[in-house]
Amino acid sequence: MNKQDVIKDNWFTIKDIDAIDSPALVIYRERVLENISTMLSMIDDVKRLRPHVKTHKVKEAVLLLMEAGIYKFKCATIAEAEMLGLSSAPDVLLAYQPTKPKLKRFIAIIKKYPSTKFSCLVDNIISAKNIGAEAEANNMVIPVYIDLNVGMNRTGTTPGNEAIEFYKACNHISGIQAIGLHAYDGHIRNPDIQQRTIECNKAFEPVLQMQNILLNDGLTKPVIVAGGSPTFPIHAKRKEIECSPGTFIYWDKGYQLSCKEQSFSPAALVISRVVSLPSATKLCLDLGHKSIAAENTLDKRVYFLNAPDLIFTGQSEEHLVAEVPVDHDYKIGDVLYGLPYHICPTVALYERAWVVENSKVADEWKIIARDRKINL
Repeated sequence: MNKQDVIKDNWFTIKDIDAIDSPALVIYRERVLENISTMLSMIDDVKRLRPHVKTHKVKEAVLLLMEAGIYKFKCATIAEAEMLGLSSAPDVLLAYQPTKPKLKRFIAIIKKYPSTKFSCLVDNIISAKNIGAEAEANNMVIPVYIDLNVGMNRTGTTPGNEAIEFYKACNHISGIQAIGLHAYDGHIRNPDIQQRTIECNKAFEPVLQMQNILLNDGLTKPVIVAGGSPTFPIHAKRKEIECSPGTFIYWDKGYQLSCKEQSFSPAALVISRVVSLPSATKLCLDLGHKSIAAENTLDKRVYFLNAPDLIFTGQSEEHLVAEVPVDHDYKIGDVLYGLPYHICPTVALYERAWVVENSKVADEWKIIARDRKINL
């Protein structure tokens, strides 16, 4: 089949593609709205949603989520926190433990956007005291969530007696108030949803036990913020737990393969063009390391929807080289529509995204939180 026939009538085809230089990030707005709707259909109460903004990093997506009734958000960087403040998001959890300059910036964000309720993570008494002291010096009390290590093994304290005592201790530190537990289980991503559910439930059980003990000890019931995209459909079935999917808004090839039980649609692609035909069986594209997340092996970085059989043989900063059959019909300037395997770091490589509606370029979104700093 001719490659032009492959893209004919497909959802991703952009009628005015020549208006977009490549490489480029393209967002399909209608599909973003569909993904938001799908997320809402997977949970019983919109108030239990606290989506992570790390994937999209744009105000426009935040506004679409707020229009859908979502008012709680999670973020990982100070820039993302400020983006949410700029968007007038009501409730923001910085899923990171701020220290030194980051803590001072976080305090500045809280002061600049008083209509937004900001909170953060903490996993040790020294950080808790430092955050409390900085907050008290600025006449504020910062709500904190105890970061629990449920198997990710990167941050957090192990659920149990020490974590319980730590939670209680935080409520005796001026400047902070412990209000909840944070349990990110990003290591659980078995493609078999039944096995993933077993692993998720096992990791979550100590968190639930900890919540019950704190409640029985006379404390206000701690809020639990749990999970990411792979375990979202599992945590969504629990009552009262806040869920934090992020990738759902754009989806990607990686989760399309590993989370087949979730019906989100790809809503973000990278656009690339053929820039050279160095041999009869080789073509070169303008999609280098700087344009697509490169942490995976070469065969798991991008999947071209209109050229699925390309075999990648090399990539450098600005180029991606692929093998093709000797009788191929690729030409210089041909457009390829690529679905990233990992959309989150791919988005961070772009200053702006082209927004497509009705198969035509309609807008552009400035990805303001891909920078380390916006204003503060």
